[in-house]
Amino acid sequence: MGLGGYLQLPFAQHALIAGTLIAIISGFIGPFVVARQMAFAVHGAAELSFTGAAAGLVIGNNPVVGALLGSVVVAGLIGVLGEKPRERDSAIGVVLAAGLGLGVFLLSRYHGFSTAATNILFGNIFGVSTGDLLLLVILAVAVLIIMVIIYRPLLFASIDPELAKARGVRTRMLGIVFLVILALTVTEAAQIVGTLLVLSLAITPAAAAQRFAAAPLVVTGLSVGFALMATDGGILLSLGSSSVPPTVYVTGISFAIYLVARLVGPVILRRRRERLRLHRLESSRSASDVYIKSFE
Repeated sequence: MGLGGYLQLPFAQHALIAGTLIAIISGFIGPFVVARQMAFAVHGAAELSFTGAAAGLVIGNNPVVGALLGSVVVAGLIGVLGEKPRERDSAIGVVLAAGLGLGVFLLSRYHGFSTAATNILFGNIFGVSTGDLLLLVILAVAVLIIMVIIYRPLLFASIDPELAKARGVRTRMLGIVFLVILALTVTEAAQIVGTLLVLSLAITPAAAAQRFAAAPLVVTGLSVGFALMATDGGILLSLGSSSVPPTVYVTGISFAIYLVARLVGPVILRRRRERLRLHRLESSRSASDVYIKSFE
């Protein structure tokens, strides 16, 4: 069966819809993750969603709901224990160690099919059910609405937290809200690439985008675009080959985009700065000419 045939099947359609939703959210929050230096938080939230998913399997045979509930609990713990930036990494490490131990214990109590357990670690985008898709849609809409509401104060707090706090921005509350959003997004992204490789969607597109631009909105747009390219492109390539998991293509495309950004991005930014410098110089000369002519 060719790619066109697969696209007529519900599992492929669900995969593309879920992938698009996850890519948009991941690309949207990625620049904030990079700006706030929270790569380890992404890793911690991804690994600890494994614990929630294991609990979901044992209790109700539903790893997605378990992972989502667990991610909220973990985000709250990290937000409270790691309030200060210098304490955040150690707090994540402590919670991560305890959570993974609990996850291994819970998984040992699970006596179902082993594929349900391995999907937690490596993802299974082609196993997204209608119920899972509906849950992803609700979460995606909720996350995007909240991010639009807190975008400006969160950007301010990410760039200059001390000044933002002095101006009355509730940086602590913003930090906790963002951690919850991050945990939910990471848990959703794990449906595609698994908890072990979730960094390829939550960080890599944003890191690549920052190599091409400096304006926050442009970086966000590029980050979303790169995440969509990696996710939907990986799913389509996997459907076309039918022998390679989509995780391989998603992470490969994401890394390739980052490599191109590392090579080409600095050249583009340098040329842009040079054009800006010449424009300012030309404007300065024009202003000087007008000033001189006013005395003639």
